[in-house]
Amino acid sequence: MTTWTHRVAPGVAASHPATAEAGLRILRAGGTAADAAVAAVFAACASETVYTGLGGGGFATYFDAASGEVTCLDFFTAVPGTDGDLLPGPMVAVDVFFGGVPQVYSISGASVAVPGVPAGCGEVHRRWGRLAWDELVAPAYEVAVAGVTMPEAHARTLAACAPALAYGDGAAIYAPGGRLLGGGDRLFHPGLSTAFEKLAVEGPDLFYTGAYAALMVDTVRAAGGALGPQDLADYRVLETPVDHAALGPYRVRARHDLNRTVDTIAALPAALAALPRPERAVTLAAALRDRGRQKIGDTTNVSVVDQAGNACVITTTLGLGAAVWLPELGINLNSMLGEGELITDDLAPGRRMSSNMCPLVVIDETGALAVAAGSAGASRIRTALIDTLIGVLVDGLDMPSAIARGRFHVVDDTVHAEPGCPRDELAALAEAGWRIQEWPEIDHYFGGVTAVGVGGAAGDPRRGGVGLLL
Repeated sequence: MTTWTHRVAPGVAASHPATAEAGLRILRAGGTAADAAVAAVFAACASETVYTGLGGGGFATYFDAASGEVTCLDFFTAVPGTDGDLLPGPMVAVDVFFGGVPQVYSISGASVAVPGVPAGCGEVHRRWGRLAWDELVAPAYEVAVAGVTMPEAHARTLAACAPALAYGDGAAIYAPGGRLLGGGDRLFHPGLSTAFEKLAVEGPDLFYTGAYAALMVDTVRAAGGALGPQDLADYRVLETPVDHAALGPYRVRARHDLNRTVDTIAALPAALAALPRPERAVTLAAALRDRGRQKIGDTTNVSVVDQAGNACVITTTLGLGAAVWLPELGINLNSMLGEGELITDDLAPGRRMSSNMCPLVVIDETGALAVAAGSAGASRIRTALIDTLIGVLVDGLDMPSAIARGRFHVVDDTVHAEPGCPRDELAALAEAGWRIQEWPEIDHYFGGVTAVGVGGAAGDPRRGGVGLLL
């Protein structure tokens, strides 16, 4: 077990250069980790729209260095229908190919849940921000005015998700002239700068009780959804309990997610660091076994640490996007009610939906921050985060190396392995009875970690990620 002793340098990690630069700009201006994370999330809503947007939802984890307190906020999507005056219509089924296998998703107005990104960012800023609200929105506005270059990794996601993203009004955005955007092409959303300009002035209420609330209700209902004005007016950000687990001398803290990430860490053997790597791989495969869930997970994450050692990690998503766009504003709404693995028996109007997202922080023996991290990847979020934490805190790798190294993910009796997984580990897994499915290259299937910690700052090459230090 590696015990790092030096302080975490301030920085930002994200899945697009424009996202990370927005956060770094706010840190340079004297903003807190919360300020910078909010600015980065908004920038992601313009630069990473294959993953997230103002019409999505998410979670935030904040570490206060002075008190050692960790807070988890839930601003994920809620089930609409509290107005009770309308039943949703049918959804539109689309096939998305993922790992060569078709996955059925559902989009349309009936798939739209109550969005939480504007409210969540507002609450993070209210609790822990220092700079003025409009300063945090400014970088996103500038990105929306100019557009951004689409990274190759995002283009691969777009190609996989085109049946949903380039459906209907999305075709003009993601497939102008009938050709899907590729790596290096400009991504631009007409009208999105107008939305950010108005958000900077009016704040998050714009989407819940302001002019955009009525527009959202009308748009969703016209597309067959049941979203109503009461759903939006009643939406609140929730504070959720913080789970705890030991990883050697470190403490991992995060929300209790659908895939039980923190519980999985807690169940790992205390002597994990002493196990030979092949034996450790077999132990991890058993702990990380996932039963039948393979959804693509269009999600993104920003991780920020400021000069005072505070950390803010925010994970957000649109699902695949409902292909329901707010007119003239370039905002695609979420498709969370069309995500089969998130539909649970207890869902009812007004209830918050479940998620695999798990923004986390790791605290060292002295009470100081060791790692701030989160990941994209649906059911692979747990795998990606645990592998990264082991890479940095057990194997002593720097953050870029820990995130970039080959991962494996276990579904039922199959170990899906990226290039770079050590041959002796794969041999031990095969000998233990696992079926090995080797992938030809690293892939966004295996998640998308962004992290700032003792090993530096890094984004995931599977998602075009970057890490920038102040």
